[in-house]
Amino acid sequence: MRLVRLIHLLLLSTALGCGMSPSARFYTLDATARSDGRPPASCTLVVGPVSVPPAVDRPQLVLQVAPNRVTVDEFHRWAAPLDDGVARAIAGDLAALLGTSQVAALPATGLVPTHRVTVDIQRFESTPGEGVLIEALWAVRPWEGGAGPTGRTVATERLESKDVDGVAAAHSRALATVSSDIAAAVRTLRDEHRPPARGRAAR
Repeated sequence: MRLVRLIHLLLLSTALGCGMSPSARFYTLDATARSDGRPPASCTLVVGPVSVPPAVDRPQLVLQVAPNRVTVDEFHRWAAPLDDGVARAIAGDLAALLGTSQVAALPATGLVPTHRVTVDIQRFESTPGEGVLIEALWAVRPWEGGAGPTGRTVATERLESKDVDGVAAAHSRALATVSSDIAAAVRTLRDEHRPPARGRAAR
């Protein structure tokens, strides 16, 4: 009888202990760019593949706590794989910046793409109480292959709050900066293929 009572007490204490444990919070990367009012782009874009550094390619947020030292926060996690979240945020930003719905992240269904946007995230740093940094290499290339514009964007954003909750929002704003550079390259690509304006023939 004493053994049964002891087992019940152990089970109860375990249940209470689990109930008091902090629950994980889940975060998304969101498109935050806004249209600049320019005419819609005439291309159809697919974003992907996107690569992220192995150190941050995990469900948990990786936080910079000191030079050359990070911590993996078990109770603050990404709601989706980080590369997928980055791709979808950039696709949403580009759709707004280019004024078109013809933009999607891989795997894209229902689109006949004209160009592919690839993104290689070199740095994806999160410093609680300070800010975030994203360094990205990107390229815009014809879907059927060939050369296109490439670039490197380094974007930093200050945290609007001192806690970890502001990290995802800051990274979303940094990705909007990356997307702005990509959109500018797409606009240039479009302008290069625009037929010259007709004018009066020289006499």
